Amino acid sequence: MRKVVKFGGSSLANAGQFKKAGDIVRADKSRRYVVPSAPGKRDGKDDKITDLLYQTYDAAVSGASYKKIYEKIKSRYRGIIDGLNLDLNLESEFDNIEENFLAKSGREYAASRGEYLNGLIMAEYLGFEFIDADRIVYFNDDGSFDAEFTNKEIEEVLSTVERAVIPGFYGIDHSGRIRTFSRGGSDITGSIIARGINADIYENWTDVSGFLVADPNIVDEPAVIETITYRELRELSYMGASVLHEDAIFPVRKEGIPINIKNTNRPDDRGTMIVESTCKRSPYTITGIAGKKGFCSINIDKAMMNNEVGFCRKALQAFEDSSISIEHMPSGIDTMSVIVHQEEFQDKEQQVVASIHRLAKPDSVEMESGIALIAVVGRGMRTTRGTAGRVFSALAHARINIKMIDQGSSELNIIVGVSDTDFEAAVRAIYDIFVSTQLN
Repeated sequence: MRKVVKFGGSSLANAGQFKKAGDIVRADKSRRYVVPSAPGKRDGKDDKITDLLYQTYDAAVSGASYKKIYEKIKSRYRGIIDGLNLDLNLESEFDNIEENFLAKSGREYAASRGEYLNGLIMAEYLGFEFIDADRIVYFNDDGSFDAEFTNKEIEEVLSTVERAVIPGFYGIDHSGRIRTFSRGGSDITGSIIARGINADIYENWTDVSGFLVADPNIVDEPAVIETITYRELRELSYMGASVLHEDAIFPVRKEGIPINIKNTNRPDDRGTMIVESTCKRSPYTITGIAGKKGFCSINIDKAMMNNEVGFCRKALQAFEDSSISIEHMPSGIDTMSVIVHQEEFQDKEQQVVASIHRLAKPDSVEMESGIALIAVVGRGMRTTRGTAGRVFSALAHARINIKMIDQGSSELNIIVGVSDTDFEAAVRAIYDIFVSTQLN
């Protein structure tokens, strides 16, 4: 069996966490390839290494004083090395990075050095070979990821390497410039490596024991999701549930490689398995609940709208012309509602409304702001009668008015819109009826 193991910043924040991560790798000989992030925060007042690197680089290229900030970075790594009792000196690496900063090598290069340095330390601690990501992870010159070329390079380079540490978050473009994924991109690197070596499992270690059924900031001690499909995860991630970078799904999904979300601080916990498909039944009808605030609804009304061919297309053209993406579009016989992000829409609202009138000639256009969307997601909903009814009953019992309802034909999710002010109460009400009490 071959596993790719990714450790997040919280799992590598200090020497103690490094030791935990190392013990986890050594406990299972099938954990052959390790992808580390940069050190995360040690406490609430701490700085992330990536942020300090950005600050150092910006100061260096502008001619401002940067030595004090850079010394904080060096001190952090020296502390980890000393805490691990390693015979490793990174001074030449620090000098080289400083030279490249002054030579204006780019902010992406600057940001990548946190993972690079952590990778060197991790490789030394484990006794694994260090493979720089710029040897195997490739981007196109426009900054987009070159998936197929990368896959070939990974297969070729790692086929002769039994165990290796590959830093996450960055790679190189075909012109030789360091490129990075978006923040949290070490998740993506781990997934890419897992695909390239055709791993049996991709383990993603963080500071939580898997995905939770609901946001722990809203629901006290929510249940852990034992098994979730890629499609369910995509729905929940899109609506704000974040443990794993959502783009990390796609490389392993192509190959049917499962992802196991695990907790570095509680390694014996089962965590969450993310799979293509499963016959395992969830202990609850739903798999998870997630949501976001800050939407608005544009309600377009026109008598006999259903008989007018092309009406919806004309109305939606107004949003496309203003480069506004649409979240949902519930409709009736004479009305259609378009749900968009309020922050994205509000500065263009009059422009869009004028375009709707010009293109579609509706009877009226009205707007409502302060809407929260909640997604209730679960593969078990397909085979359980009355799921939607229980969602509505839970909200009615909590005296919460539903402003919008949308359900896809896949029967995988139900989206409800409520007032922003009712968001937390709505999530708790839905969680209570499906998980705490499990009423049928």
